[in-house]
Amino acid sequence: MFKSILMRRVTVYCLHGDAQAVALALAEVGVLHPEESPTQDLPDFPGHDHQQVYQAAHARLEKIQRYATLEPSTVPSLASRTVGSEELSRLNETLGEWWRDCSQAEEQARTLDEENKRVLELSQTLENFAGLDIDLSLLQGNTRFLDVRVGTVPLQNFKRLRDALQLARFFVSVFRTVGDHAHLVVTGLRETHTDQEIGALLDAAGWRALSMPTEFTGHPEQLKRDLENRQVAVNQARTALHETQENRNRAASPTMVEAIQVLRLAAPYAEVAGVLRASGALAMLQGWVPRHDVPRLHEHLKGRITNPFVLESRVPTADERLSVPTLLQHPRWLSPFLSLVQNYGIPRYGEFDPTGLFAVTYILMFGAMFGDLGQGAIIAGVGVYFRQRLGSTAVFLGAIGTSSMVFGVLYGSVFGYETLLPALWMSPLSSPNRMLILALYWGIGFIVLSTVITIRNRLVEGHILEALFDRKGLAGILTYVGLLWGGYSWVTQGILTQGAEIGIFAPLLVVLAYQWYETRLPLQEKILVVFIEGFETIVNYLSNTLSFLRVAAFSLNHVALAIAIFTIAGMLGTAGHWITVVLGNVFILVLEGGIVAIQVLRLEYYEGFSRFFRGDGRAFKPLQLRHS
Repeated sequence: MFKSILMRRVTVYCLHGDAQAVALALAEVGVLHPEESPTQDLPDFPGHDHQQVYQAAHARLEKIQRYATLEPSTVPSLASRTVGSEELSRLNETLGEWWRDCSQAEEQARTLDEENKRVLELSQTLENFAGLDIDLSLLQGNTRFLDVRVGTVPLQNFKRLRDALQLARFFVSVFRTVGDHAHLVVTGLRETHTDQEIGALLDAAGWRALSMPTEFTGHPEQLKRDLENRQVAVNQARTALHETQENRNRAASPTMVEAIQVLRLAAPYAEVAGVLRASGALAMLQGWVPRHDVPRLHEHLKGRITNPFVLESRVPTADERLSVPTLLQHPRWLSPFLSLVQNYGIPRYGEFDPTGLFAVTYILMFGAMFGDLGQGAIIAGVGVYFRQRLGSTAVFLGAIGTSSMVFGVLYGSVFGYETLLPALWMSPLSSPNRMLILALYWGIGFIVLSTVITIRNRLVEGHILEALFDRKGLAGILTYVGLLWGGYSWVTQGILTQGAEIGIFAPLLVVLAYQWYETRLPLQEKILVVFIEGFETIVNYLSNTLSFLRVAAFSLNHVALAIAIFTIAGMLGTAGHWITVVLGNVFILVLEGGIVAIQVLRLEYYEGFSRFFRGDGRAFKPLQLRHS
């Protein structure tokens, strides 16, 4: 159902002149993950210049596409052919000229936008002076003998200010009233009083000066007509610019189509420029290919390359395993769980792919911790109803919602009610001790399976001693079994039997001996490290096991929350009762459902993945023809 694909290290030798054709053919098949070669025998990188020109042209095309209306996905692909350096350079120059035209148009548009903004600001400011019947240039500053000020004061302070200014022989004229503020012109002889005295009077009345733009040189009505004309001119210029851009894009559409098509064909050679090596007439390209695709790749090259070439394939060596990319195959329903796995990491090549196990255990634990037929149906229903908007997340909601429904039938719970549906198994709160014991059994099985997977991964990597004697290896799992045996004998018989003691300490001594062998430290530090290792082995296994008690704890908490809601609802009238029940279920769905989802993920990551999953692999990214 899901598996990791075996890889082969592939090397293609060809003539220097066929290098671009080979790159294009490899992209057509789409199965080779390019890899840099460690060899120094072929020191040249023949695709370097091609790559630089391609990157410049591609960058210009991306900028131009912000103005063009053509969707790259609608552009048909050209027949396969190589793109010469002269053709690519000419295209780059053409795109450069086009981009300069677009840049000029963008600058013109920006200038017009700024002009439009300025006109709007001036029009709004002019409204403050619409009541004046004079040339506004007369109010734009003081003369040698005349002090002129324009501003606003609260109406309640106007009479007092007017009387005070009249005593100072200043003339006050109201030209507009807006709300509870009066717009005033204050005029007087400069020699009558000092600026500080008049300023103090105005400040005391709550004066706020109105700024007068330098553009206001004329009567307000004339200025209004001038601004309207400026606005019309700006709108006309913007319309003309837009039409010019549309006409330019329409005329250049064939060029855009050609550019997209040519750059698609030029891309493969540019992408492998950093790993394609050459010397003289010989060129070489290496990479990783799925084992079952090697014959197909060879046949395709034979059909595309007329000159002789050589394709070599071999299995990865031991020192290459960390560099081999991982290609995983999964059914579509696992895609949301794969995303959660890849949030932790990508499996190494050959490492156990935990996606299927993660999906099954996550679904089961969520259902056990959040078992309710009605609430589970809502979760699944949300996934089904919003499947187009949610994408793969809808599958995730459907899976955990269905699990919640199944456990709801087992628990006999429907929206928290435990009397509507007879429990097919039992209600968690009816036997909490059994739930805790079952959670412990589940945790034991989970940890044992995780450790077995760890052993398998170490064996695949060739780390035999680590697989057998490490605390996460065979000796570690035997120590864990011994601890479980000792715990069982202590609970049932009240003593730690001799067999249990041997079962604990014999494998633990093996773990300590292996740690002693692996530690390269001075004697005293070595003793301390080995002692801590032994202590940590026991503590980790016990704490990891007890962590799974939360599976039972949340199943009990789910029932307890429902009881609390129904207790509150029972104290209210009919309307209050049903409002409380509905809101309580919403609270459980949103808050507790989210917490349970996070807690299950925590168990998967910290009690499972941390034990067997390194997650430091590389995703398989084959060379492919671009579609945009």
